[in-house]
Amino acid sequence: MPKAKAKPQKKPAAQLRTLSVSAKKNGQKTAAKGARVAPSPRASAAKKKVAPVPPGYGTATAHLTVSPCAEALDFYAKAFGAKVKSTLPGPGGLLMHAEIKIGDSIVMFADEMPMPGQPTQKSPKNAGLTTGSVMLYVKDVDSLFDRAIAAGAKPVMPPADQFWGDRYGQVEDPYGHLWHIATHVRDVTPKDMRKAMAQMEATQA
Repeated sequence: MPKAKAKPQKKPAAQLRTLSVSAKKNGQKTAAKGARVAPSPRASAAKKKVAPVPPGYGTATAHLTVSPCAEALDFYAKAFGAKVKSTLPGPGGLLMHAEIKIGDSIVMFADEMPMPGQPTQKSPKNAGLTTGSVMLYVKDVDSLFDRAIAAGAKPVMPPADQFWGDRYGQVEDPYGHLWHIATHVRDVTPKDMRKAMAQMEATQA
């Protein structure tokens, strides 16, 4: 005679509820533990260290006011081989900010425009005076001087060997900014520089 199959014993309802609650708690603990081990991408991005000086920039960067700025950027490309890095359009077709790179250096620009809480800034040509300039060290000062003149710059001082060791010249761009251009050709000691300076002053006197 076949044996009767044993009926599975049912667990009390209270015990089932206890098991369900325990499973949920264990699941929450596992999820929490997983969150600690693998932080979200957003949290990782927030902890990423940011360089105080952006890559490619120096501690000091020239910032010039020039108008019309967009036209000036084209001139600097022709005259100095500048590469435009970025521009930020402003009201009325003006540029609120622009950056060019000449060699390994960055120069910033902006059109003339009123800025609340800031002193009025004008390009030298519109202000009627020049109060600052930019110095460029290049491999061939004579070549770059000629290139700048061909692009529309005004010759101020043709390149010549100077007592401080540079072959040096000056041009004025169409917007009134003065640019010093030089190639270092020899090293001069402070003593020799003072001596040469004294001789120059004596000759001029």
